[in-house]
Amino acid sequence: MGVTLAYDSWGEGPHTLLALHGFTGSGATFEHLRPLLGRSVRVVAVDLPGHGRTPLPEKAGRDGFLETVDAVVQLARELGGRVDLLGYSQGARVALGAAVRAPDCFGRLIMESGSPGLHRRQERSERREADAKLVDFIRAKGVDAFVERWEALPLFDGLRRLPEPEQAALRERRKACTAQGLAGALETLGLGVQPDYWPALHRQRLPTLLLTGDQDEKFTTLARRMAAELPVVWRRAFAGVTHAPHLEAPEEYVREVLSFLQTPWYEAPQFEHAILAREATHS
Repeated sequence: MGVTLAYDSWGEGPHTLLALHGFTGSGATFEHLRPLLGRSVRVVAVDLPGHGRTPLPEKAGRDGFLETVDAVVQLARELGGRVDLLGYSQGARVALGAAVRAPDCFGRLIMESGSPGLHRRQERSERREADAKLVDFIRAKGVDAFVERWEALPLFDGLRRLPEPEQAALRERRKACTAQGLAGALETLGLGVQPDYWPALHRQRLPTLLLTGDQDEKFTTLARRMAAELPVVWRRAFAGVTHAPHLEAPEEYVREVLSFLQTPWYEAPQFEHAILAREATHS
């Protein structure tokens, strides 16, 4: 039967934005954006498998990743199709998979601190080994110990500059996860089991916005590489921000997202003709 994604919906407006959170998050990850987004966009904030109210996929490894991608596509169809898609980190990788799988279901794609996958087999093997060790740690030590270790990563330096109440709320959301859910999510949604989507980028016709923090060198470099492959792409690196722009610079983040979503000429009839002409010019 596949996995069914739990979600909450809020906001109003002409655009439906299907939002996919990162590892240790849930649909509540985007709740702080409600006052900024809610009057312009209908947000459908999903709990990805192993997080919140959504169970783990029935299948393991790569098959579990693809099962999750299919669940996102199915939800988009239930929402009427041609929805816009936003993903953060783990969610950005799933979002890209869904856009590649069924581009007809989506209007535009926003990837925040995301990756198309690992290109070399050895890299994927090494990442699976690293994730397996993390899975063992979670199952042996529990969620609280894991969250302490996770929050200490240099990747999240910017989050430690947030006001203490915001840090505490984020920590509580992370601790609300279960050890089984987080371990299973690493095993089914981890970078090591994700398909390599690099070869598919040049065929990706959805207008795409790539968002990163300029202090997150790894993912900003990835965004530059992706931008060189994608036919229709915009990119923004937020100054002084690390891995989570939606938390570290929410006002700027929302301005960028709304500007991208509300630009009407993306839907112009000439859009596909322009793509074909561009390809003909370079063939």
